[in-house]
Formats: sequence, C-alpha cells, structure tokens
Amino acid sequence: MSKCTVPVDGVRCAGCAAKIEKKVNTIEGVNVASVNFAANNITIDYDAKQVTLDFIRSEVKALGYDILIDMREEEVEEKERNRFARMKRRLVLTILLAVLTAFFSMSSFVPGSPYIAWGLATLLIVYSGRGFYVRAFKLLRQGSANMDTLVTLSTLIAYIFSVFNTLVPHFWSRYGLETHLYYDAVGMVIAFVMIGKYIEERAKSNTTSAIKGLMGLQPKFAFIQENGAERKIAIEKIAVGDNVIVHPGERIPVDGVVIDGTSYVDESMISGEPVPVLKENGVKVIAGTVNQKGSLVVKAASVGTDTLLAHIIRMVQDAQGSKAPVQKIADKVSAVFVPVVVGLAVLTFVIWLVAGGMESMPYALLSAASVLVIACPCALGLATPTALTVGIGKAAENHILIKDALALEELCKVTDVVVDKTGTLTVGHPSVVGVMNVETFDDFIMSVIRAMEMKSEHPYAKAIVDYYSDRALPAAEIKDFESVTGRGVKCNVEGRTFWAGNKIFAESNGVNTDNEDVESFIFAEENRICSFLYFGEGNLLLGIYAINDRLKDNSAEAVSAIKESGLDVHLLTGDNAGSAFAVAAKLGIKFVHAGAMPQDKENYIRYLQGEGKKVAMIGDGINDSQALARADVSIAMGQGTDVAMDVAMVTLMTSDPRLLIKAIRLSKLTVKHIYENLFWAFVYNLVCIPVAAGVLYPFFGILLNPMFAGAAMAFSSVSVVMNSLRLKMRKI
Repeated sequence: MSKCTVPVDGVRCAGCAAKIEKKVNTIEGVNVASVNFAANNITIDYDAKQVTLDFIRSEVKALGYDILIDMREEEVEEKERNRFARMKRRLVLTILLAVLTAFFSMSSFVPGSPYIAWGLATLLIVYSGRGFYVRAFKLLRQGSANMDTLVTLSTLIAYIFSVFNTLVPHFWSRYGLETHLYYDAVGMVIAFVMIGKYIEERAKSNTTSAIKGLMGLQPKFAFIQENGAERKIAIEKIAVGDNVIVHPGERIPVDGVVIDGTSYVDESMISGEPVPVLKENGVKVIAGTVNQKGSLVVKAASVGTDTLLAHIIRMVQDAQGSKAPVQKIADKVSAVFVPVVVGLAVLTFVIWLVAGGMESMPYALLSAASVLVIACPCALGLATPTALTVGIGKAAENHILIKDALALEELCKVTDVVVDKTGTLTVGHPSVVGVMNVETFDDFIMSVIRAMEMKSEHPYAKAIVDYYSDRALPAAEIKDFESVTGRGVKCNVEGRTFWAGNKIFAESNGVNTDNEDVESFIFAEENRICSFLYFGEGNLLLGIYAINDRLKDNSAEAVSAIKESGLDVHLLTGDNAGSAFAVAAKLGIKFVHAGAMPQDKENYIRYLQGEGKKVAMIGDGINDSQALARADVSIAMGQGTDVAMDVAMVTLMTSDPRLLIKAIRLSKLTVKHIYENLFWAFVYNLVCIPVAAGVLYPFFGILLNPMFAGAAMAFSSVSVVMNSLRLKMRKI
C-alpha cells in the first residue's frame, strides 16, 4: 500500500473538493482519498499494484482539476505565487471595471450610458468572470454544480435582463413599471466574489503556516566530503553513507552519526528544550537541527523522506488532510446545497410572479438572482478543515504530533487518562541502587546477566548494563535468547538456562519469592519506590536488583493539571505494587493498577470503557501497544519505542508529560472553533436566503440587491477562515 499527500489545482469551493474526492474514491485500487479544501491538497491511500498516480491524475483532470504529482515543493510554491499575482492583477482591474459599470448603469444623464454599461458588463463577464462560467459549464456537461454555478446563473440572469431592457427600453412601461438596468449588480457580484476568494485564499495559506515552517527546517543544499575535498550538492542527491560536513550556523541536512568534530546543536525543534546538546564522535544528530559553533562531519544514516523531520512533516500533512466526524455533517449538506439553492431561487421567482403578476417581474428576477448569489457552500465547506488545519499545525509547533483529525476531536471528550509509569511519569533512565545476592556472583554470572540485558529493549535492561559497565567481564555467548513481553528474558549459556524478569516471571520459573530474605530486601525503606528485577538459573533464584527510575520534575504538575481539568488519572504499570503505590502517593493519583501484563492493560482499558468512560492512554513501550490500540485516544511519548508511536493517534515529541494537558486544551479550543464556524455558516444561510428571497419586502420594503448579496456571500467565507485563524493566537 502507498500513501501520499499532493497539491490539488483548481479547487475553488467545497463542492469542487467533494467532487474530486468522490471521483478518486470510486477508482479501483484506491482505498480512501480525502481532499482538504483549506490546504488545497489531497491525501490518497492506494494500492500501487492496481493503480498509478498518473491514472488517478487523468481521472481528476477529466473533471477540470489537476493533482500536481510531478512538481517539487519549490515549483508548487512558485506556481501558487504566480497564481496569486495574476489573481491580484485581475482583481484590481475587475474592481475598476465594476465601479465604472455601476456609474454608467445608474447615470441616465450621460448620453449612451446604458450601452457603455452594457459594454463594460460584457467585458467583466468575458475577462473577470470567465473562470466562473467555464467551470460552471464544464460541470453542467457532467450533470453537476457548485458555487460557480450559482455565480454564473445569478450574473447571467441580471445581465440578460439588463440587455433586454437596454434594447427594448419601453417594454415595461406598458405595465406602468420603470425600466431598470442591473449591469452594476453583474459587475459588483463578480468583484465581491473575487475579493472574497482572494482574501479567503490568502487567509487559507496562513492556516498551513505550521507545515510550511516545518518544511523550512529542511536545508536546500549540503556539503559532502569526497576524496578529502568539500563539494556542495542539492540535498536530494545525498546518499546513505555519505560524509556530510555541517558548518557552524547551518541546519543538519540528514539523520546520522558524528564521525568527526565537536559542537553543540540546538535540538529545540524536536525536543522543545532550549539548552544546546553536545555532539561528538558516535553521537546521533537529527535533520533540521541547528549546528552552533563547531564544524561536524556526519555519516548519513537516513536521508530525504526517511529522516525524522520528513516523517513529522508527513504526519502533520496526513493529519491536516484527514476529516473529523463532525465534518460529515457539512459534507452532506454541501453535497445537496447547490441544487437546493437553485430550487429555492426558482421557487422565489414563481412566488413573486404569482403574488404580484407581471408587474413584479423585475423584483422576481432580482430576488432570484440574490438568492443564488448569497447562498455560500464555501462557508460550510471551510468550517471544519480550516480549524483542523490551524489546530493540528499549532499542535506541531508545540511538539505535539496528531496523526489524524479524529484524535483531535475525540481528545476533548476524554473523561479518564490512563498513564504508564516508566518513561512516562519517570525519566525512563533507571539505575541500579541495590543488589541482593542470594548466590555469590562471580565474573561468569555477572557476564551472563549483562549479556542477556544487552539484548533486551526494556529500560531496566540498560540499568543492568550500565551497572556493570566499569567491570572487565568476559563475553558470554548467548544462545536461544527469548524475550517474553511484559515479563522478562531467557537464554542458554554453555548448556545452562538463565532468566531475568519480574516477580511473575520468577515464579513461572519455579522460584518461591515469598521467603523472609526476599521480602526484607523488597520492603526495605530505601527500596520503597524501587522496581525489582529477579535473576536466576532454572528454578534457582540467584539475585534481585533494586532499580530506581526517578520521577520527572514536571510529572506532579502534569498530573495536577489533568485532575484540575476534571479528568480522572489512572496509573497502569507492569511494576510491582509497592513501587506503583509509592509513585501514585507522591503524585496524588487515586487509581492504581500494578503488575499488569500487556493483556491486563488492555483489559483495564476495556473495563473503563464498559463503565461508559472515554479513555486516553499514554505510554511509551512495546508492552503498552495493546492498551494504546484499545484506548479511545492513544498517546505515545516521543522518546518511546517505534511500536508505541506507530499505534498511537497522538505523539508527544518531548518527554514532558505536561504536553498531554496542552493537547487536551488544544482539542477543546479547536472543536469549539469548528462548532462556531458551523453555527455561523448554517445561521448565515438560514437568515440570509429568506432575506434575499424578499420576505422582508411586504413588511419593510427591503429588497436585497444582488450586489450586496455578493458582498455578504464573500464575507461569510472570509469570516469563517478568520475565526479559524484566531486559534493561532490562543494560548494553550
């Protein structure tokens, strides 16, 4: 399976986005496609063995749009800049023509003014409105419609009616009516719609500023070392294994390992920590981070789209392209919106004629045109994606990676937060603080436990390895190594079976852990908040390691903030009960479940969900992956395992647990803005369409000119985008 996010060209409204999305989703081999109207891109999940991007593009082009699969990011940006420049020039000339048209349309004292206005209106339609008409007629041939259809119908009605009155000026006098020209409405509708689209496009580009900022962290060029010389090349040409030279002040272009030089590197874009990190031989570096004073030579390990930065960018793009469940409401309404509006315009015209006869013809046409113009599916189409795009971008700026829109919407509904202990609330760098030797540890025994733990990924394994790092121990030859998730490890050395793990694992190997010596060690005051690793051979216990993983400095603040938000916090850990309850007491956590295996963790999540709770789970290890997959919202610590991050819907890129409450607050703010947008978009249409139809005319003599309807329609879309952009300024 393949997945990509590429720009879409020609999307002008929510209807356009819906049509492209519907078409691509019907192509065999495409699993799911989602168009983000706010970001002007499409995310396609497809089977490359069944369908190619070129074929998908040809199907999209048949609709009158395009997907830019063969353009580099710089070319797409250049294309967008050129489009904005053309749009601006066309807009300036359109406004000038519209003002002149309005002047001559209403200036009966100027000789030949109706014909001048007619000529100017024709120029406006041919030059300024050409895009609306071409797109509308293309869709008409396919039996479809969008916002362009509404603009086309309304302006052509006003234009044809005005041309008729220009050529036959005395026709309406027989009915005692004054002849009116609406060339001004034609010009102003086109002008206001174009002004609205221009402001909307500019504002929409601001909603994707976060992703553009991330992309800006990628340098365009790099220096590589070849035959003792330095050569400048495009970043796309760097290969794995190349030696990349990074000068002071430059961004590191690849993920790799330092092989020469010493310097401090600013990694705040990844870690969120402002303190530079020392980089020397053998230390890893990350693409996009900034080298400071010294020069470094880095052997490239991951390049291009394989770097951590590129992965983050893809995650943010995919998330911004995904859809929240609430958007389905707007999508369903937008799908039938244009036909309904056309029907309402026809109904308005008929009611006016039935109620007022031929004398009301000008008012009937005017009201029908106003209904067509003022209705705006764009506001509905923009309501959700603009807020989501801003929200997910703001999350990325705060080191929170949200995998899809569903997570952002669901996070604000969470009632209970289940937290793992090791690596989440603790620093994740445990150390051995005590050892109980049941049997004498000679060099062979110590080499076995060290060799076993060197093969394990558990944080406690590193503590054992570090504990013996200053001893010159022989190398033990490990065979038949086995890792039992959530319990421990087992291996064979020189025909003898050794194991290391938790209490349950020890007991499963036939060890009695309930003797006086073991309990006195475990319940000693100095070991009160420790975890314990049992080590043995066969059914014989050789020793116990007391391991302490200190709490993070900000864990107490994080737990307190979560509780103050009205959420219940649960500590769910595979560690022993003594350590778990000691940590819970320090942090003020009421609900504790210790000694949990991966399946136990998942069952605990199921239990809470069965009680009607909405559960968020935060963890960082392989043993958390089952529970993360079961939770309503899964959250991984960025310093954790790849498995946990792959399963999780949200990744906290730093080790700071306070980011969790930030994510929850951001979710609430984003969803609030979505509902505000939807409310105003719906209310706007519910209120304005009847006014445009003329319901106020019998009571107050108020009739909406299509010119003002065009201005109102433009304002509705712009207001929705601007409301979404307010989210960028909100504090979380």
